[in-house]
Order: sequence, then structure tokens, then C-alpha cells
Amino acid sequence: MAHVDTLEAQQAGRRFIKRAMKAPLLERSHERQLAIRWRDDRDEVALHELVNAYVRLVVATAARFRKYNLPMGDLVQEGTVGLMQAAARFDPDREVRFSTYANWWIRAAIQDYILRNWSIVRTGTTAAQKALFFNIRRLRVQLEDRPDGPLTADGQNKIADALKVQVSDVLAMEGRLSGADQSLNAEIKGEGDGQWQDLLVDDRPGPEEVVRSQRDSCTRAEWLNDALAQLNDRERTIIRQRRLREDGMTLESLGRKLGISKERVRQIECRALKKLRVTLSERGGDPHDVGFFG
Repeated sequence: MAHVDTLEAQQAGRRFIKRAMKAPLLERSHERQLAIRWRDDRDEVALHELVNAYVRLVVATAARFRKYNLPMGDLVQEGTVGLMQAAARFDPDREVRFSTYANWWIRAAIQDYILRNWSIVRTGTTAAQKALFFNIRRLRVQLEDRPDGPLTADGQNKIADALKVQVSDVLAMEGRLSGADQSLNAEIKGEGDGQWQDLLVDDRPGPEEVVRSQRDSCTRAEWLNDALAQLNDRERTIIRQRRLREDGMTLESLGRKLGISKERVRQIECRALKKLRVTLSERGGDPHDVGFFG
């Protein structure tokens, strides 16, 4: 069923392209009139005629990017979005043809689509990375710099100078372009049974570590509750409000609540902490494991 849907989509795409190539060209004066009607009156009929006349430009631009092995229909669709953006921003009072203005928007939309979909890894986000992605192979051919092997030092420097980027950027992009995406479920050739995902390191704790951690947490909680029981009510209140809350109260605010000075609160807190350390040490634990001892 999916194959049938794909085939129908391809046929629809071919029909769309064929219609686009048959659309009549526009004279400069008529093109300007259509653009003015759309800008001033929001005349959608004028907009459709203007846009449809230049879908052929979208097709021609998309064809130049077919080497990136993405569906032609998708490239044309993205280019058409760029064409619509150009129509929305075009100023007919400027002495420039709409096709010249729209060409930049069409190419930019297609290039952005390629960068998003060429690899599952984000390939280029900065202007320098985009320039490298779309020009590094062309420049390598022009320089005749080992097109099937790694860049030479001379080639790296020449490409960096030509595109006004750092040599490190050239090396990084060359590395990205030299390795294609690979499924983790692909079998390891020449290594017997197994898939690439079998070689991934799992940093998560194992079942034994999880059980041990949970048991230790329960033990520490039990020790802490026993230690708190050894404190008097005021000491326990101060420890709970100052040390066992995520937003612990200040000495001043807790002093106002208890009707004592903040210095007295500090003294009681210090005394309570010493008691807790002694009690926890007697149980054989490390007081620092509790988490609030400095």
C-alpha cells in the first residue's frame, strides 16, 4: 500500500512539473501590474498568475540540487514555499524582475530543506557551515585536490580562503560529508552475528547498582529519622526548616517565627548538627552521606 502511495505521489509530482513548464511567460509590464495588484489590493487572482508563471524557476533550481539524493517532489515543494515568500515581499517599484528577486528565496528554501534532511545529524547552522556544505565539493573539483581522498593541507587552506572560513571549519565539514548515516540495526559485516547497536555503551546503572542505591537510600533515611528523634523539639524544628527543605528558611525569618534572635537560632542549629553527627557516626554511617553537612 505504501508503494502505491509513493508511486501516485511521484506521478502527481510529474504532472505538476509538466503543467509548470507549460505556464506562459510574463512580459515585464504585465508582471509589474500583477505585483502591484497583489501588493495594493491583495488580488489573489493576480498572485496566482504571478506565482504560477515562475514555478518553472522552482523546478529548474530544484533540479540543480538533485545530487543530494532527496525526492525531487520535496525539493520543488520547498522551492514553491520560497517562491510564495518572495511574492509576499516583492516590491514592484524596484527596477528588478520578479524572477531575479524570487531566485534567492527559492534557492534559500531548498538549501534549508536539504540541510534539515540530508542527514539525521544537523549539518550546518551558521552561514559559514552552509557555504561549506554547498561549495566544498565543487571547490575540490576545481582544485583537483584528491576528490576521492582526504583534503590535502594546501586544499584546506585554499578552500578556507575562498569561502572566508577557518581551516578547522573546512576539516569539520569534510568529516561530516565523508560519512553517511548508518542504521544501528545494520549487521556488522565480517564480524559474525550482531548489529552495530550491540556495540553501544550503556551508561545507565545495572540492576544490582539500582537495588544497592535504593537500599542505601532507605538505610540513610532510617538513620536520619533515628538521629532526629534524639533532638529536642526546637532543635528538630530548626533542622527541618533550615536543612531539610529545598527553600530553607533564613536565620532571621526562623528567629521571628520562634521568637528568638537569629544568633540564637544559629547556636541551636550548630548544637543540633553536632548531635546528629555523633548519632550517625555511632550507627556506622558517614554523616556527609545525609547531604546537608558542610
